[in-house]
Amino acid sequence: MTDAPVFTTLGCRLNAYETEAMKDLAQQAGVTNAHVVNTCAVTAEAVRKARQEIRRIARANPGATIIVTGCAAQTEPETFAAMPEVTRVIGNHEKMQPGTWTAMAPDLIGRTERVQVDDILSVRETAGHLIDGFGSRARAYVQVQNGCDHRCTFCIIPFGRGNSRSVPAGVVVDQIKRLVDAGYHEVVLTGVDLTSWGADLPGQPALGDLVQRILRLVPDLARLRISSIDSIEADPALIDAIAGASRLMPHLHLSLQAGDNMILKRMKRRHSRDDAIRFCQDMRAARPDLVYGADIIAGFPTETEAMFANSLALARDCGLTWLHVFPYSPRKGTPAARMPQVPGAEIKSRAARLRDLGEVLVAEHLAEQVGRTHRVLMESPRMGRTEQFTEVAFGTDQPVGQIVTPRILGQDGRQLTA
Repeated sequence: MTDAPVFTTLGCRLNAYETEAMKDLAQQAGVTNAHVVNTCAVTAEAVRKARQEIRRIARANPGATIIVTGCAAQTEPETFAAMPEVTRVIGNHEKMQPGTWTAMAPDLIGRTERVQVDDILSVRETAGHLIDGFGSRARAYVQVQNGCDHRCTFCIIPFGRGNSRSVPAGVVVDQIKRLVDAGYHEVVLTGVDLTSWGADLPGQPALGDLVQRILRLVPDLARLRISSIDSIEADPALIDAIAGASRLMPHLHLSLQAGDNMILKRMKRRHSRDDAIRFCQDMRAARPDLVYGADIIAGFPTETEAMFANSLALARDCGLTWLHVFPYSPRKGTPAARMPQVPGAEIKSRAARLRDLGEVLVAEHLAEQVGRTHRVLMESPRMGRTEQFTEVAFGTDQPVGQIVTPRILGQDGRQLTA
């Protein structure tokens, strides 16, 4: 008896999207009885968790074929090749190639090289055509971009994902049309550096052009979301869509990283503190129901207490609600790893203070929603999300995948109740 491969996904939505594509490739190639771990490399902790997961799988499945891929496999192939539990290490480009999986069919598994990780920076195409998207019965995620041309001093991801590559607009629109025909009411556009979409395509269209094209050509799509964006790179067409397109959801996750200008400069970010505040204020003035999330790094090298205070203050100055906090983690090969480091205990303390503030901001947002009516997309019989991506818990079953319009009765500090 043979079993389909078991996949474990660590990290971002793009990894989850690619796992779905790999499942199809593995099935078509006849790969069986294998465990595939799709890793993340965003922090040293992410790499540690990947190794921990591999060892857990090996303990639970003695003698198992374990295939390791993803960003950590791309940036540290030697780390995973040295693990006796690992059968094969494949890179981020290789994992999207049908031939890679054909070579891992049971009768060929021992005949090809154990480590297949080439130079990701030489890759020029995406693999967005492999699947239409993935998600729950309610929401689908569509990859429109991969890689990053920027070189922030703390970030290892360009070396795991390569340079920026875009999926052509026509391909994206066709994918979304098929998803809508399949019954999806919401689609999320995903990528590594979403606002760089189009720079490598003929005519160099911008993300806003893609968003407006989707809204125009797929009129039956009820809700469109964009994942994390770099606010300084928001083009005029995107700003117009955020301000005036009701089907583009009023929730933006911003790649801010810090609130101090000197730290932003040392990070090699492309915006200042004032740029971030101005963007948030201007967008909310145009669309008052807009809710912001943001990535913030605690304890970046050379960060003083006064500099950190500017990051704490940024949350209020920008009107943020959802804080995604990263304790700084040095990544070998990045410029920031060679800068004077903040003590680990201080990094941990600052991250905790940011998270505490995040809980306060969420509680304030939830309290403001009580008594209002929201359009909620149901993800399970008793849980859905508002247009601002706020969770709503229901006391009775609702139709999964459908949009309902309850009045919000209360909140418990984590989610709304209806």
